[in-house]
Amino acid sequence: MDRLLRGAKRMLLLVLVTVVIAYVGLCVLVFLNQRHLVFPVPPGAREPSLPGATLLRLPGPEGSTVYALHVPAPAGAPTVVHFHGNGEQLADGAWLAQRFQEAGLGFYAVEYPGYGLAAEQGPSETGIYAAAETALEYLHQKLGVPTERTVLQGQSLGSGVAVEMAKRGHGSRLVLITPYTSIVDLGARLFSWLPASLLVRDRFDSAAKAPGLKLPVLIVHGTRDEVIPADMGQRLGTLFPNATVRFLKDKRHNDVLDQPTVLLEVMGFAQGRVPQVDTDQAKP
Repeated sequence: MDRLLRGAKRMLLLVLVTVVIAYVGLCVLVFLNQRHLVFPVPPGAREPSLPGATLLRLPGPEGSTVYALHVPAPAGAPTVVHFHGNGEQLADGAWLAQRFQEAGLGFYAVEYPGYGLAAEQGPSETGIYAAAETALEYLHQKLGVPTERTVLQGQSLGSGVAVEMAKRGHGSRLVLITPYTSIVDLGARLFSWLPASLLVRDRFDSAAKAPGLKLPVLIVHGTRDEVIPADMGQRLGTLFPNATVRFLKDKRHNDVLDQPTVLLEVMGFAQGRVPQVDTDQAKP
């Protein structure tokens, strides 16, 4: 009997050790490969093409090149600085640049290190911030667009970039499209069985930065977002001191800007108009 008990204990201990080793191994695997999940870079590199726009190649940190698409603003009009999602590249925003151009607004979009034309670099939170700040300093100092006429706009992954640039004082208004509170929070939602707070390297912690940002903020989120839960946009709306949240019924992660009225509202906000919230769309 004792021999059976000792054998059972050894078997249980072996199972537990195997489970722990497998779990730790999985954590290590996720840690080492997480940037492939956070930054699923689309294949190929394409130059954006739009009449009236210029593709800028700016000297960046450590000998890198920062790519930015610039549509000049008419005299006195704001310029919207757009930061794209993690599955896009700069060329994918040409249609959006055209819409803002047609509305009489300037447009400026920045490519991320590791993406598209900047593919020779590796993507990271600090690298993206450095490229974004390089492009914004050029916008202010060389292209003559002051901070008070700069509207920062981020979509999905880009929402975290826009928030950081707002924190650094580069804009007077902020538009967040399908934003997350932080990559740590999002990772914990998607992989609840992993210690996201210990594993995540690129945190993009917008929630922690929001209370200190007093500028006007417009948050747009689809109620059926399958990638970033709409309640994250709702929570950010409570953390920014001066935020308006627009929930779009039945819209998903990648189709919120397909609705013409949404683009019109974003453009109006960029021009200084106060959004009118429909009470029927006040909650996700």
